[in-house]
Order: sequence, then C-alpha cells, then structure tokens
Amino acid sequence: MTSTPPRLAIAVKGWPRLSETFIAQELVALEEAGLDFAIWSLRHPTDTKTHPLHDRLAAQVHYLPEYLRDEPVRVVRAVLSTMGGAGFWRAMAQFLRDLARDRTRNRVRRFGQACVMARELPAGTTALYAHFLHTPSSVARYAAMIRGLPWSFSAHAKDIWTSPEWELREKLDAATAGAAFGATCTAFGATHLNDLAQDTPVDLVYHGLDLGRFPPAPDRAPRGPADPFQMVSVGRLVEKKGFDRLLEALALLPLDLDWHWTHIGGGALKRQMQDHAARLSVSDRITWRGACDQPEVIEAMRAAHLFVLPSRIAADGDRDGLPNVLMEAASQKLPILSTPVSAIPEFIDDGVHGMLRDDAPEHLAQAMIDIARDPALGPRLAEAAHTRLHADFTMQPGITHLAKRLRGIMGPA
Repeated sequence: MTSTPPRLAIAVKGWPRLSETFIAQELVALEEAGLDFAIWSLRHPTDTKTHPLHDRLAAQVHYLPEYLRDEPVRVVRAVLSTMGGAGFWRAMAQFLRDLARDRTRNRVRRFGQACVMARELPAGTTALYAHFLHTPSSVARYAAMIRGLPWSFSAHAKDIWTSPEWELREKLDAATAGAAFGATCTAFGATHLNDLAQDTPVDLVYHGLDLGRFPPAPDRAPRGPADPFQMVSVGRLVEKKGFDRLLEALALLPLDLDWHWTHIGGGALKRQMQDHAARLSVSDRITWRGACDQPEVIEAMRAAHLFVLPSRIAADGDRDGLPNVLMEAASQKLPILSTPVSAIPEFIDDGVHGMLRDDAPEHLAQAMIDIARDPALGPRLAEAAHTRLHADFTMQPGITHLAKRLRGIMGPA
C-alpha cells in the first residue's frame, strides 16, 4: 500500500459478494496493474463464504451507512459539513429532480450515503468509479457533484434493463452531471447505452476470464453406459436464471435416461424451486448445494457432463449479460446448454460452442437428451468453446483498456 491516500474511489453495492466475483476479478487486476484505490460499499457483507480473490485485494474498504437511521450522527455531520459548498447545492437540486420522479426511500438513502462519501473521501481523491449503473452510480454521481470530481461507471445487466430511461439518459449526459465514460460487459448492452447517450462514451469491455485462476481442463473419459448423466448449474435462484423451466425440462426426460442435476447458488426462490421439484417428482435426482466457493464450483464442473443455464428475461425486464459461469464451464471443457438471451450468443454460437435453445421445457429436454446420447457431440462443442475462450475472452485486454480510461479521468499522479 502507498503512504499517500488513493486517488480513485470505487463504489460497489456490497463487498465482498460471492455472486459478483467478476467485480472482484476486475478490482484485483486493476490493483495489480498499478491503480491505487479504495472501495466504498453501500452494504455490509451477508455471504458466509468468500472467494479467494477477495483475500488478494489490498485496497481499504469503507462501509457507508446501509440505512441512514443506523448512523444518524454520521449522516447529519456529513450533510452539515458539505452544505457550505456550491457542489452540495448542485447535487441537492439534482437529487430533488430525481426524487420527484422516484419517490422512494432508496433515493433518499442514496443521497445521504453520497453526502457521507463526499465528506469522508481523502483530500487527494481525483475521480470516482461505480460498479452498476443504478444505485452505486447514483451515490457516486451525487458525491462527485458535491466534490466537483469526474465519475465513471461499469454497467452489467439488471442495472441497464430495469433502470428508468430518464435516469440512464441523464447519467449519460454531461449537462446533467453524467459520467465521463462508461464501460459495459456486452456488445448488446453497449449498443443500447450508446443509443441513449448524449456525450458519454460507453465502451465494450468484456470481463473475460483470468485463466490463471483455473486449473487446466481435465482429460475427460467417455461416460460409461452405467454412469448417470451428470448436469450442473451455477446461478442465483432468481427469475431471470430460468431454473423453474429447467426443472420442468428435467421432468420430461425419458425414464431410460439415468441423470442427476446439481444446483450451486443461493437466491430468494430457493424454497419455491425445491417445492416445484417435489411437485414434478424429480427431487430425488437433484442436489441443492447452496453457495459454494470457487474450488467447489470447479470441482463440480469437472465431475459433470453438461452445464445448463436457461437464462430468460424476467417480468421486470431484468436479464443476464454474459454470465461468467459460461466461460468458467468452457475453461473446464464442460459442454454448455443455454439460451440465446442478451449477450450469451456473443460467446456461444449455437451448434458450434454449445447449444442455445429457447427456454421451452421440451426444447431444453431434447437438447439434454441429444448430448447425453451422442458421445461425440458434447466433447466437440466443449473443445470449440475452450478454444474460443482462450482466443477472444481472456481478461487482460479489457483490464488494460479500463486502466487507461481510469487513469485518464484521475489525472497525472
């Protein structure tokens, strides 16, 4: 760590989070590229496990008041100490315009957190960067206005597709204290945001995969006739992951196919999914493992014959971007079955690097049957995905580009 305060402040929803290891991967890589920063987290951690990446990060972590009522003295002190500057009143005016269109406690909380952040940022801070374009960017934007600093963001999936258009447009417009630049992890998302932008460039920066964190792909022996067809999925039990449709597909598999499905991940719909599996009479062929760390995930992938992620668009518009778990599966030469939602086809060409089907249960089931019964199909798809991962989806090109962008708004050391 340097003896001088870091010049970059990075706002995140929560730290650490197992479901956001793509953020941890990026921050570790930026630190190793020489950027000095501190993390400002809107929420305290709730996961009982951490990822090895979290232990590698040397940056200091600051926790903002998760709820303003929890630390009223800290919040009042922040408001009183910042309101003497012109930046506070500019931020207040923007906040009131936002509040008129979004009358929620969440909006008030973000402004209070921004005041705390603006007051407590070290004097040497020269720029802010936020992961996610919704609430973390709101905090970063208000804080940047109060302090008179440039800010930037990295957008992902839910933040793009569930935020109101007026808010996206204003965060992409210099006239309304928009970002200096943005990055997003899919071409699909970059096109959408650039269509909304006034003068904020939004760059395509794939997360890619730090292949040094993963073991070489195993030598996979052909599945024997007496071996169960092992399938695995990694993802939160939320609507956009489509696991209810997957359960219905599993119930359609023929009786003569011996199969087992393992799910890894937490999520609000866990009880509903387990009850759904019981109604479909497939519970005895399912293992619900809950949240797992990276070594456990890789172990499960290496033992499986098929990775399944039936992503779909949720009722509120939320959807996946390009899930890192697809690339992780490819790193282990595990065949992939997914859906052509959002940016998934940017990595997988159907029939070349994996199988993409709509989320109709009968279509998912047929794809599983095809891979289970054709011993050559899965390995061919997995080999092609593994090759594409190494050729086009490694981490370093994106980190090099992002570090250059961030140094540009941070100014000279």
